[in-house]
Amino acid sequence: MGASQVGGQDQAGSVSVSVEGVVSPHPFLTPAEDFYTVARGNPKPHTLQGQALIDARMTPETWRLEIAPDGFSEPPDIKESAKAEKSLTLADGTALDLPALEKLGETHGVKYLKAMQCLNIAEPLGQGLWEGVPLRDVLRLCGKLENVRRIYYLGFHNHDPKQIFQSSVSYTQAMETPPGELPAFLAYRLNGEPIPPVRGGPVRMIVPWAHGFKSIKWLQQIYLTNDYRTNDTYALKNNDPESYLKTAAYVDDGPESSPAGKPVTIVGRVISGLSGFQRLETFLRTGLKEGDRRLGDDELREATWETADILPPPNWKLVLPEGVASRDLLGFDPKTGDPLSWPTRYGMASWVVTMNGLKPGRYELYARTIDHNGDAQPEPRPMRKAGKNEIQSHRFEVV
Repeated sequence: MGASQVGGQDQAGSVSVSVEGVVSPHPFLTPAEDFYTVARGNPKPHTLQGQALIDARMTPETWRLEIAPDGFSEPPDIKESAKAEKSLTLADGTALDLPALEKLGETHGVKYLKAMQCLNIAEPLGQGLWEGVPLRDVLRLCGKLENVRRIYYLGFHNHDPKQIFQSSVSYTQAMETPPGELPAFLAYRLNGEPIPPVRGGPVRMIVPWAHGFKSIKWLQQIYLTNDYRTNDTYALKNNDPESYLKTAAYVDDGPESSPAGKPVTIVGRVISGLSGFQRLETFLRTGLKEGDRRLGDDELREATWETADILPPPNWKLVLPEGVASRDLLGFDPKTGDPLSWPTRYGMASWVVTMNGLKPGRYELYARTIDHNGDAQPEPRPMRKAGKNEIQSHRFEVV
């Protein structure tokens, strides 16, 4: 594929789009300890040790989950409070423990791949194989529900009201997963192992279509409410509490200089968000001078973009935990074990671009995605409070 500058400058070498035989520059499953950690609290809950960890109910043996109506009403808009046939509480000894949740997982358990992305951080946090029980199946333990419009949930935060971190989904989002979509669920395994405290274990919420603030760590309480409003902590900071994972390309830090006559390789990742992933495109800007500003969105719309390849699916037998087959994962064909889309729904894949024959000079490689609606990143929602989605780039010099 050609590489040209805005304004129709001469081509500057060629860009390789073949990925045959290329080894992925990123581990497909991010080890639990290598995720980018986003945590709040003082002290941060995952740093608790010994008796403090036990008192916080953050060990597999002491973890308990309470599920109950919140009793909230606010006439005239909210005339009646939510009701449940049965509540699960610590006070009466019925709160759900980890063995009971895992037992439920024997018949209702799900496994799927999900990339984590923070609404206000411009880099993916990592990708894992998450395993647990759909929220809908856990809520059915409470029997008949009435006047429930939202599901509020929160995790441990040092028993300090000022540190509470909470989120919510609608009743419909929890209970009526469309065919082919991934459900919100209570996760207790990551990459085949128990979820460690630093990743939100023993049990955390996973909301596959959402940014990370919906996937509350150290889950301990679920409230059924007739309140139609979100309770999300992020909403209080002028963020969109219903924002969805963005389809986006990310560019890794690469070499800042390369000798003439040698290929230049830039790598990155793509995430398939709510609107799906159609293709990756790159644009090589040439003729930069020191101090030149980065191109703006309007200029990038006029650039000559070329299609580039992402790396194909890996050998699943080599990347999945022992005893886990790809055909058992949501988003995969149960007969062939092949992913139904690539990258997987709300998953991540790598890309590699190799540029040959570049003349001495300064360059900048931009990368963007096109979703299934035909929208090019950063569209259709470039608002920062709905999720960072800027087009990323990397500058380098051939010397």
